[in-house]
Order: sequence, then structure tokens, then C-alpha cells
Amino acid sequence: MKRTILRVSSIALATAAVGLGVAAASSASIDTTGPNSHNSVEVSNHSDVDVTNHNDLGVNNTNSQDANSGNAEVKHNTTGGDATSGDASNSNDVSTDVSVTNGGSWNLGDLFGGSNDNGSISHTGPDSNNSIEFNTNNNVDVNNYNDVTVNNTSSQDASTGNTQVSNNTTGGSATSGSASNSNSTSSSVSITN
Repeated sequence: MKRTILRVSSIALATAAVGLGVAAASSASIDTTGPNSHNSVEVSNHSDVDVTNHNDLGVNNTNSQDANSGNAEVKHNTTGGDATSGDASNSNDVSTDVSVTNGGSWNLGDLFGGSNDNGSISHTGPDSNNSIEFNTNNNVDVNNYNDVTVNNTSSQDASTGNTQVSNNTTGGSATSGSASNSNSTSSSVSITN
């Protein structure tokens, strides 16, 4: 009597980022066969998983500022005093954080590790030929497409005012204030596939 139990497994992986709960367990048995009999069992399991992630992220920060101090004039006075304009300033602070996670806690072991094929051949007759064959084929294809665009634009203009001391018998002073702009931009993009 000839007994054969054959297990064949094939795993084709495009990337190791997936673990979906697809598991197959098969059992087969050949029992109490007659003499000179030929018995065979073939079990085929096939799993095919396709995952496609398209991530299109865009961050656009635009900042426009204009700071102008006023004019200071001392004119047409017998005795001129002092003229001072105030300061002008702008400040901008932008922070952008973007995070995308595809897949969560996938594990390939969950997909392919659960196949517990079981085969048995017993009580066969003389000169019988018996076989059990298990074929398992698992295919995973993962495609990730990530397109990230970050645009930060800052347009600033700062100017101090005019000062003028004129047409005075005794002139004073004219002082223009300061003008300033400040900008701080931070962008962070994180993609986990």
C-alpha cells in the first residue's frame, strides 16, 4: 500500500504591508479502501488581496503684511516743537501638521498563518494507491500612490513715514517711527503606508 500526503504552499508578495483576516483550513481523509484501489484527494485554496491607496495632500499658506508708520512734520511755527510718529509692526506665525496612515495594524501573519491543513489515510487495502494533496496559493498586491504639495507664500511691505521740519523761525525735530514685519511658517506632512 502506498500513502502520500503532500502539502504545497505558494505565497507571492508585492509588499509586506497588509494582513487581512483571510485564512483557510482544510481537512481530508481516506479511510477503509479496498485492495488494488486508487484514491486521491486534492484540495486547493487560493487567496488574492489587492489594496490600493491614493493619498493626495495639499498645504497652502499665504501671508500678506503691510506696515507703515505715520508722517511727522514740524512746519510753519515761530518756535517749533518735536513731532514723532508711532511704530508699526505686523507678526504672523503659522504651523501646519498633516498625518495620513493607511492600513492600521495589518499583519501578514494573520492573512497566511492560519491555514492548518489536516489529512489522514488509514485502513487501506493491499496494493492500494492513496494520496491527499493540499495546494495553497496566497497573493498580495499593495499599491501606494502619494502626492504631496506644500506652498508657503509670504508677501511683506514695511515703510517708515516722512519727516519734515520746514518754515519755522526756530525748528524742532521730527522723528518717524519704525515699521517692521515678521513671519514664521512651519509645515509638516507625514504619510505611513
